[in-house]
Amino acid sequence: MTIRTDDSVLQLALAKGWLSSEQAESARATVEAGSGEGARERKLADLLVAKRLLTPRQVAALLAEELGLATVDLRAVDVPGELCRLVPRTLAERHRLVPFARNGRTLQIAVSDPFDVAGIDDLRHLLGLDIGLCVAPAEEIAETIDRIYKDGAGPDGTGPEPGPDTAGIPEPIIAVDDEVPVIKLVHEIILGAIERRASDIHLEPLADRFRVRYRVDGVLQETENPPKQLRPAIISRVKLMANISIAEKRVPQDGRIQFPLGGRSLDLRVASLPTVHGESVVMRLLDQDSLRPGLAELGLQADDRAAVERLILQPDGLVLVTGPTGSGKTTTLYSCLQHLNKPDRKIITVEDPIEYQLSGVNQVPVRHDTGMTFGSALRAMLRQSPNTVMVGEIRDRETAELALNASLTGHMVFSTLHTNDATSATVRLADIGVKPFLLSASLRAVLAQRLVRKICPKCRQPYTPSAANRALLNLSPAQAAAAAFVRGAGCPDCAGTGYRGRTGIFELFVVDEEIRQMIHARPSAARLRERARALGLRTLREDGICKAIAGLTTIEEVVSITVGDAS
Repeated sequence: MTIRTDDSVLQLALAKGWLSSEQAESARATVEAGSGEGARERKLADLLVAKRLLTPRQVAALLAEELGLATVDLRAVDVPGELCRLVPRTLAERHRLVPFARNGRTLQIAVSDPFDVAGIDDLRHLLGLDIGLCVAPAEEIAETIDRIYKDGAGPDGTGPEPGPDTAGIPEPIIAVDDEVPVIKLVHEIILGAIERRASDIHLEPLADRFRVRYRVDGVLQETENPPKQLRPAIISRVKLMANISIAEKRVPQDGRIQFPLGGRSLDLRVASLPTVHGESVVMRLLDQDSLRPGLAELGLQADDRAAVERLILQPDGLVLVTGPTGSGKTTTLYSCLQHLNKPDRKIITVEDPIEYQLSGVNQVPVRHDTGMTFGSALRAMLRQSPNTVMVGEIRDRETAELALNASLTGHMVFSTLHTNDATSATVRLADIGVKPFLLSASLRAVLAQRLVRKICPKCRQPYTPSAANRALLNLSPAQAAAAAFVRGAGCPDCAGTGYRGRTGIFELFVVDEEIRQMIHARPSAARLRERARALGLRTLREDGICKAIAGLTTIEEVVSITVGDAS
């Protein structure tokens, strides 16, 4: 367009006698600093309405006339119920649009901002229909959304409220070739994951099929795969539920889904990743109601649990939890916080992302787009005078030194680190530039951990491990004589795996005065570990052996999780 749209709108208003020349010039000067496609027009429209120079309907009429569109009076339109089920309420509210008529493959929608091309593209991609635009005031659109979705659809605009037999499954609202209920299929995939106690759902496009897998007790299990041609519709539905753009397929995106489940809400963290065959999507299930962290439930042995309880009650210092991704570090930290969460104690965390919300705890999310990094958040948190601080992860020297300095100034600090064992944490921190004297003065303990699958209680049966496995674990004669090894035979309750649920195995490294002096002198990792073993450190493998002997897990599971830790 050779003439700026904002100038054209002002000229139209002048021609109609709705504005004076002075009012038009004042409005033009006010929005002159606006930039970006559509930004000037929206600023202009908002300004004209805010100053009561024009009514919302007059602004809608000007925008429509300039763009060659029609206006619609939504208060006089009876929106068919099937259109409410066709367009989810979340999308309608996000982009301020209302579907009000359909003619064959063309869906007529009213928008308050015709420059919101992303919203229109989202709807076009989602439904596979042509979109016809009309303009209506934002207030009318908001009122109409409240009216039609309250009367004709469920709380998320996906159909009637679920009854007791549907368990939150909405009626199908998206169809491929007008036959396949993709929305119902997506909900069935999520419900299947819940039924299997899965922690993750993986939607993976492959060259010849569209694969769906559940991660159950840390192990991926393939389920029935949907038809390959449904992949775009399924991925679009998940992205829409997660409030991320379905039009953008070139960059990774993250979002969250609040999934209704029997009167409560299940939180799903969604991550999309472009691959050579399409977008791969992972949904992580975060059940707020199932998280009841307590030190007693972690799987710590009695002596380790007593030591941890004593350590976290100290007024200051740094306690680290180490292990690979998915080893339960966050759950352990939450358990420690819940143990300390009393009315007389202020607790602040900084996390990326916040996985579970803890009542009574101040949780701060990392937001790199606004400059809220671990370091900047930690600096701000210390000005809040907390007793206890949790830093989700130490990734660099800045965060490490801030955490250590905080522990020296009267705060108990918890954090995580990626190391293979407990004693390696000191070497890792030294490698990223932490000064030995600072580390030796601050560090109280390091807890390394892994998760092992527990034997299914309904199909457990005694067995005799192979001589090779017994030799691999280096069992003492007393341990071998006292052991009553069991394993799961496989049953419907454990889906034939022989395992159900997981527990932790741990390695607790407590820093005493002798260890503190060694850290200050920067010993090698091997020498530090040797001395810790001499002082009574129980390794991950040894803790796993104890749990296998007690009948909680199997030797095979311990060997697979603690490979390379036979010392």
